[in-house]
Amino acid sequence: MINRIIILILFAAVFSNTIFSQKNTFSNLFNEQDLKSTVKFLSDDGFEGRAPGSRGGELAAKYIAMKLQSIGVKPANNGSYFQPVSLVAVKANPNTALRIGDAEYKFGDEFVAFTGAQTESVSLDSELVFVGYGVDAPEQKWNDFKGNKEDYRGKILVMMVNDPPPTTEEPNLFGGKALTYYGRWTYKFEQAARMGAAGVILIHTTESAGYGWNVVRTSNGGWRFDIARTPDDKTPFLQMRSWMTEETARKVFNQAGKNLDTLRDAAKRRDFQPVKLGVNAKIDIKSEFKRLDSNNVAGIWEGSDANLKNEFVAYTAHWDHLGVGVPNDKGDTIYNGALDNASGVAQILAIAEAVSKLPKTQQPKRSQIYIFTTAEEQGLLGAEWYSRKPLVPLAKTVANLNVDGGNFYGLTKNYGALGAERSSLWDTVQTVLKERDLTYLADNHPEQGYFFRSDHFPFAKVGVPALSIRNGDEYVGKTKEFSDALFNEFNQKHYHQPSDEFREDWQFDGMVQTLEITLAIGLKISNEPEIPRYNETDEFSAADKKRFNN
Repeated sequence: MINRIIILILFAAVFSNTIFSQKNTFSNLFNEQDLKSTVKFLSDDGFEGRAPGSRGGELAAKYIAMKLQSIGVKPANNGSYFQPVSLVAVKANPNTALRIGDAEYKFGDEFVAFTGAQTESVSLDSELVFVGYGVDAPEQKWNDFKGNKEDYRGKILVMMVNDPPPTTEEPNLFGGKALTYYGRWTYKFEQAARMGAAGVILIHTTESAGYGWNVVRTSNGGWRFDIARTPDDKTPFLQMRSWMTEETARKVFNQAGKNLDTLRDAAKRRDFQPVKLGVNAKIDIKSEFKRLDSNNVAGIWEGSDANLKNEFVAYTAHWDHLGVGVPNDKGDTIYNGALDNASGVAQILAIAEAVSKLPKTQQPKRSQIYIFTTAEEQGLLGAEWYSRKPLVPLAKTVANLNVDGGNFYGLTKNYGALGAERSSLWDTVQTVLKERDLTYLADNHPEQGYFFRSDHFPFAKVGVPALSIRNGDEYVGKTKEFSDALFNEFNQKHYHQPSDEFREDWQFDGMVQTLEITLAIGLKISNEPEIPRYNETDEFSAADKKRFNN
């Protein structure tokens, strides 16, 4: 009897281990200590915040290239791991003042501004026009730019951030609660430039942006970057790109004899008419100016199938952060970017190493390309450059998996892959999660537009089905309030602040769990005969078709 019990116990143990190994097939390919060391190293003060073009930033890029080489990943750019990205950078004088009527507003405290003219000096004396949400969306039958285009040429347009809000009659207007690209500041600057405007002032609120004025100030108080324009580039640009606090905007509207709340309510309707505020804004933006090359870093692991190896699964993470900037209340000026995004770099390097360790029978059929981008914090510039000048054909790039951030707080019962619902990648993600008895984490903050805020977005714009990997929020043994508190604390205290630093109390088992799932998804994409495609109803479907027809 005792022998039978022992046999049953042993059988149960073996059976249990078999189930565990099936659900965590690749966990043993990742090392928590290695992840910790990489995150800690890249977020060290010695890298000076990894700003593009800086000594510390380019040292980080060289470190990544060295790691790829040591793993056995081959250079992706004609024998080089580096893809030079031509940038220009401006840093406005912090004494810059904005004058409206007889009032003068202070840079940093009340507004921030920088120029898109790619020059050292810009002077404006232009009429202010309130254009609501600054949206022209024919498919929504919405246009905030009524009248003649000449009504906006040379003007400074004042506008709200985000989309026009849904109504009781139209609960799905502009995606309902979910932010569309029309709500992003990048779209608003682009659209204003197309209208011939001289500048834009965006009215910031913490509720609409999802973060406080401190983030706007630190993100725009130092160097601001753009992709360098060439002489034959006719893309329109703004002389001034600016944000203003809501309190300051109220003062400006009062100067014009207008009420901000009244006009903001009017802007929620399709029949909104732009309002000339009857006052001019004067500003002289004197900037430090420089041209520089920064580097995307990219390497290729060749696929095992003779035919499919000519197709690629792209993994991305940005290596840059904000460099050295405005000191916090402790006098710290280095924006280390430990979570954002030393953690993402560590994870993509770990995936590259894990693939290299797979036995021959498990090697991915399609090739893997690992891309570490520059200037993400400046508007996804490195990824945008890559999307315009890809190192492998876009038509052969079957999917993009992007990692921006990491899990430092333990195992979770769910997993997020933002954008999965947009394409056939949905089925792939669901299959992998079901095998692990995990649930899918839907976008729990759709109003903040995270799909448009990281390096997967330039891939989506050119039609490549893309996922942005998200941490789960149901931590094992912890309440939902624990996860909410983590999110709120980071957004309010550490996002784009010097306090985004490495912490010794971080744990890495949850990161290994996320990596195991992400690798499983990547391998499944690599081995399936059919390539992912955007859903016919998705906004990126047309671009998906276009890349195969070019």
